[in-house]
Amino acid sequence: MSEVAQVLTRPRGLFGAATALAVTGAAWGVLIVSSTMTERLGVYLGLWTLMMTAMMLPSVLPLVLLYGRSAQWNEQTLLVGAYLAVWSATGLVAYAADMRLDVPVAPVLLLAAAYELTPLKAACLRGCRAPVDFLVLHWRRGRAGALRIGGKHALYCVGCCWALMAVLVLAASMSLVRAAVLAAVLFTQKVLPGPRWTSIGTAIALFVAAILTEVI
Repeated sequence: MSEVAQVLTRPRGLFGAATALAVTGAAWGVLIVSSTMTERLGVYLGLWTLMMTAMMLPSVLPLVLLYGRSAQWNEQTLLVGAYLAVWSATGLVAYAADMRLDVPVAPVLLLAAAYELTPLKAACLRGCRAPVDFLVLHWRRGRAGALRIGGKHALYCVGCCWALMAVLVLAASMSLVRAAVLAAVLFTQKVLPGPRWTSIGTAIALFVAAILTEVI
């Protein structure tokens, strides 16, 4: 059994996993009730933060729980807060793109497909997928350390996922159904075995979708 699996199956790990699932479910629930994004910046950023919580929290859980073996509960909370704060900040870029850009769908899908196969994507994905190695390399004690670890991990995650987020904003019209599909793809890439094959599969799916948007 892997180190991550051992942590997840311990009582504290089970409680943390259940808490993360509850928060994730609540975020999806609010998004479903809200039904759509808005042109008001403050509300848009709030809904974007909820969407990032719903999409990203499950895949960062292994890091949070492993960190919690040598840290206090409040430090775990700060790590998650820093991680989500970085993703919340990306909402400013998403808002500007959503409000001002009107680009064809196919080029966005092709760009995302190409990025899936780049060395930068692979490097960022390795940082997301290896919580033990990440903590060994970036470990810092205390609250400031928790904030630093959470923020740095989020930067790796943004580097891994930005092209798929561009698909969500520019090609998928912020659809919750498509957001859920992308969340499943990201979880598969960042947590489950076979990351390289999932990236290749994602690239193929995006390429096919780009072709279909031109044909249909």
